[in-house]
Amino acid sequence: MISRRNIRIKVMQCLYAAESESTSASETPSLKLLRSYLDQTAELFAFCIFSLTEMARYAETDARLRASKHLTSYEDLHVNTKIAGNTLLWKILETASFQTIVKQKHFAEKINTELIRKIYLALVETEIYKSYIQEESRDKKSEKEVLSFIFTDLMMANEGFTDFLEEFFLQWDDDAEMIYQMVLNYLSKPAAYEFTDVVGPEKTNYAMNLLKTAIEKKDYTLEIITPKLNNWDAERIASLDMILIRMGICEFLYFETIPTKVTINEYIDLAKSYSTQQSGQFVNGILDSIHKDLQASGSIKKVEFKKQS
Repeated sequence: MISRRNIRIKVMQCLYAAESESTSASETPSLKLLRSYLDQTAELFAFCIFSLTEMARYAETDARLRASKHLTSYEDLHVNTKIAGNTLLWKILETASFQTIVKQKHFAEKINTELIRKIYLALVETEIYKSYIQEESRDKKSEKEVLSFIFTDLMMANEGFTDFLEEFFLQWDDDAEMIYQMVLNYLSKPAAYEFTDVVGPEKTNYAMNLLKTAIEKKDYTLEIITPKLNNWDAERIASLDMILIRMGICEFLYFETIPTKVTINEYIDLAKSYSTQQSGQFVNGILDSIHKDLQASGSIKKVEFKKQS
C-alpha cells in the first residue's frame, strides 16, 4: 500500500502549488489536486504490473513472429513459451480490478512494445530464465521468483523503461522506491491488493484530513511558529519549510495515533530531500521546540495505537 511518507509528500506539493499561485490555499481545488496525485500513483502501480504481464506474454508474440519468417530454423519453430503460461501471471490477468483499470486507463495504447521486446530478448539470455523453462513443473515459488526477477533485474534496471515511466507519470520520481516495493509485495500477496482502490480508505482519509487541517489551521499554526523564528533570518526561510512545519504541528495536535517522534523524523527527512541544505536543521529545531512547548502545556493528546494483524 501507499506509504504515509508519500502521502505527506503529496500533501506538501498540493499546499506548495496552491500557495505559489495565491496568498492562501483553497480547500476544494487543493483536495481535487491531491485526489489526482493519489490516482496517478495507483495508475503508475497498475501500469508497472501491466508492463510485467506484457513482458511475460511476449514469449508468445516472439514465437509467432519467428514461426512466420520466410526461412525458419529449428529454434524459430521451437520457442519455449512457458513464461506466458506462468500461473501467477494468469492470476493477475484474471483479476477483475486489474482488467478494469487496464481498460479504463487504455494501458494497451500506452505500452512501448519495442521496449518490451528488448527486455524480453535480454531475459531469454539469462541463466535464471533458462533454468526456469527447463523445469517441467510449475512450482509456486519459482513462478513468483521469475516474475520478480524480470521486474527487479530487467525492467527496473533498464534505463529506457524507467525513462519511459518518468515521461508518462509525473509522480515517478517521488513514488519510484515505493512502487518498486509495492510490486514485489503484490507478487508475494496478490490477493491483498485491489487495483481500483490501491490507496485504501484509511490512507485516503489520512491524506484528505491532513491537507484540510493544514489549510484550515494555517493561521493558528503560524501563530505557534512565529515566536520561534527570532533566531532565524526570515528572508532565508524557505516557504516549503514553513509548510512542512505547519503539517508537523497539525500531526502533533490533530492526529492522535501518530507518535510525535515519527512526525518529527518524517518532516526532517522531507525537508532534507525537498528543500534547502539548511532545511533539515531548521525544521528539526523549530518542530522540536514547538513539540516541547505543546507537550508541557498538555496540548498534545496521543493514544496507544496497535495495528491489527
